[in-house]
Amino acid sequence: MEVFITGMGCVTPIGNNKHENLTSLTESKSGLKKPAIFQSKYASDFIFGEVDMDNTALLSLVDINGLTGLTRTDLLALMAFDEAINDAGLSREEVSSNKTAFISASTVGGMCLTNQLYDDSNLKSNTTEFLESYSGSAHAQQICKKYRIKGLVNVINTACSSSANAIAYGTRLIKAGRATRAVVGGVDSLSKYTVNGFNSLQILSNDKCTPFDENRKGLNLGEAAGYLVLEAANVVAKKNCYAKVAGYGNSNDAFHPSSMSDHAKGITIAINKALEAANISSADIDYINAHGTGTQNNDLIELTGFKTIFETIPPFSSTKSYIGHTLGAAGAVEAIYSVFSLIEGDFYPNLNFNTPIGDLNVLPITEVVHKKNVRYVMSNSYGFSGNCTSLIFEKA
Repeated sequence: MEVFITGMGCVTPIGNNKHENLTSLTESKSGLKKPAIFQSKYASDFIFGEVDMDNTALLSLVDINGLTGLTRTDLLALMAFDEAINDAGLSREEVSSNKTAFISASTVGGMCLTNQLYDDSNLKSNTTEFLESYSGSAHAQQICKKYRIKGLVNVINTACSSSANAIAYGTRLIKAGRATRAVVGGVDSLSKYTVNGFNSLQILSNDKCTPFDENRKGLNLGEAAGYLVLEAANVVAKKNCYAKVAGYGNSNDAFHPSSMSDHAKGITIAINKALEAANISSADIDYINAHGTGTQNNDLIELTGFKTIFETIPPFSSTKSYIGHTLGAAGAVEAIYSVFSLIEGDFYPNLNFNTPIGDLNVLPITEVVHKKNVRYVMSNSYGFSGNCTSLIFEKA
C-alpha cells in the first residue's frame, strides 16, 4: 500500500505557516536570535529559535472551541494541526473517523509552564486550570477533544527523533490496514526545564549554531510544531499529493544517554533500513536534510555515517541553522522542509558554515541549490540514548 502526503502545516521561528517557512528557506532567512518572549535567566546568554508570537497572539489565531488549560505547546500544536488538515481538505467527519489515526510527539509537553508546575506540585498555588496540562500527551488530548477524534491515538517521546518516528508509525498503520489516513507530527515549546537541562550538558551555543563546522560550539534550542496528513493510495483519489513516504528505518545503538556510537552504528542501521524499505540504493538519494545539531559528537558521527554508506555523499545541509533544534517537533518540521525540496527542486543551505571538520573534509551546501528532477530526499533525526530514524520521501 503506497502512502502519500496530502497536507502539511507548521509554525516555526521562520514562519507562522508552511508558505512563510518556504519563503524564509528560499531567502536564507534565519530565525535564530535572543528571545523576546521566553523568560529565563539564560535568555540573555544563549541564542534560541523562538516563534515570533506570544500566547495572546497565538490564541487570536486558533479556534480553541471551548478548550481550557492551554499551554504554549498546545497552542502551537493546534495551529499546525489545523493548517495540515485544512491543507489536505479533510472534513471534521474525516478527522474524527475511526479510520483516521493521530500520532503526535513531544518531549517538553506542558513543562513549558515550569514555574506553574512547581507551584502546583508543591501546593503553593490554588490554580487548577493547568493541572491536566503538564504531561507530554496533553497537547494531543486537547486536539482529540476539539475534533472528537475516535481513531487510534498515540504520542511518542524518543527525544529528538520523536516526530520522525510518528511519521514512520503512521505510515506503518496505513500499510497494515489499521488506518486509511493518519495525521502525524510533533510539537515542542521553549521551556526552562529543557534549557536548564541542555545547559547542564554544556552543549548550548551563545552564537548562531554552525552545523558541521570545525569550530561548532553547540546547538540553539528552538520551538515549533509540524504536522503532515498521510493517506493511503486508495483514498487519495484526485487530491494533490506532495510526496510519497518511500521508506523509513529506526535503530537504537544504546551507546550513551546523550551521545552516539563513535562508529555511527545506529545511524548506518537506520539509513540502510530506510533504503531497503524504499527499495533503492544509496546512489539514488538526491539530497539529505541532515540532523546536524551543531554539537561536537552529533555532527562528527553523522558525517562518519555518511562516509560509511555513500560512495559519493549527496548534497546535504542542516536546516537547524534556520530554526534551531526543536526537539520533538524536529523530525516533522524537517520532513516538511524535505518535501519542499522535492516540490521546488531546491536544496536549502547550511547557514553559518565556514570550515570543514578535520580530516573528513566534507562540506554541506552553503547556498540555495536549484536542481531539476529531484526524486528522493532523505531526512535524518537522531535522539538521546541513540534512537536514530531516517525517512525517505519520493516525488509524487
